[in-house]
Order: sequence, then C-alpha cells, then structure tokens
Amino acid sequence: MIYNIYKPVGWSSFDVVKKLRGVTRDKKVGHGGTLDPFAEGVLIIGTNSDTKALTEISGSIKTYQAILTLGEETDTLDIEGKVINRYPVPKLEKSIVESIFNDFLGESEQIPPMYSAKKINGVRLYKLARKNQTVERRPTTIKIYKIKLNDIKENQINFSVTCSKGTYIRVLGLDIAKKLGTVGHLTKLKRTAVGGYEIHNSIGIKEFEEQWMSIAP
Repeated sequence: MIYNIYKPVGWSSFDVVKKLRGVTRDKKVGHGGTLDPFAEGVLIIGTNSDTKALTEISGSIKTYQAILTLGEETDTLDIEGKVINRYPVPKLEKSIVESIFNDFLGESEQIPPMYSAKKINGVRLYKLARKNQTVERRPTTIKIYKIKLNDIKENQINFSVTCSKGTYIRVLGLDIAKKLGTVGHLTKLKRTAVGGYEIHNSIGIKEFEEQWMSIAP
C-alpha cells in the first residue's frame, strides 16, 4: 500500500517508517523522500511490494511552504541549529524580494548542506557534521519551477516553492538571504505536495493508527 502521511514536527522520516511498521506489522516499509525533523507535511510511505514505487515517487516534483527568518545563520540552516553568523537585515520591499525570487527560477547548481541525510562514501552527512567534520560535496543540478512570495513581516519572508528532487529549501533560504545582503535560516518548513499527493489528502499518524486498529482483525 501507498500512504500519504502527515509528518509532524519533531519526527524524523525514519520515526514515521518505524511507527507505521509497528502499526501495520508489515516487514517492508519505506518512505518516498526524506523530510527534515523540524519540517512537517506530506511524507509518502510504501509497504511490502509497493515500496518499489517509492523510487519514482521520490523523484516527483515537490512543493513546500517556508518561513525564512533573516539576520541569523545557523549551522543546520534551520531553527534547530546553533547561530554561527549574524548580519543586519535591510528593509524588505515586495518588489525587490520578488525580483530576487525570479533569479532562482529554472535550473541551477546547489551544494547539499552538511546537515542532511545525503550519503558520502556510505556515511550520512549529518553524522559527520555532528562530529564537527566537513567534507567536500559535489554540487547537484536542481530546478525551481515556481517560487511565490506569500507574506513579509519585518525580518521574515513567507514563500512557497515548487521544485525538483534533491532541492534543499534550507540552502535556497540562505541563498535568498545572501542576495538580499544578509543571512538567514528557515524557522518553518511544510511540504504540501509530492507529485500528485497533496497535503489536504494526508492523514495524521494518530488518525492512521486509529483507522488501522478499527479495521484490523
């Protein structure tokens, strides 16, 4: 089966996989694309023979809503990290922000962050980062299909982005901040769609468990 699960803030993608494995008792359970622990939203889970479809699903176009807080950069590029850099925040104007957004449309090269699940020589980068180790990462080609400004509040930019597989919204956030002449980090990230799987059709973990128990023999 393929399930559109709403991953809550604070859970890793593997936490969700482990939970659903325990609920369904299926031996083979996987997910179709990692979602950071601080993030929430659509996480596609596959079980048994349907795990074969997860590779194609993980390659689907994805949509996110994010809040970028300017003025402070963290080592993880999100709210969970330590502040490593501070910089003044310029006055934000809608026209300037939207113009900068347009610069990111289309294909570009992006270097994966150290705090990520990407593997280098079989080791996940975040495990090296936690040991204060930094390794060279090759840039990958990504594509931004749409990027929209939702709101501006003092030092915060709320935006939505539709992008290709492998796009790190945390890195995009820092790049946007730098083009504005400052630094920043994500304080909220929500995945609203993975291919044709959308957030309004996702089901919470507790709700999934209750529904499963109600039909279990």
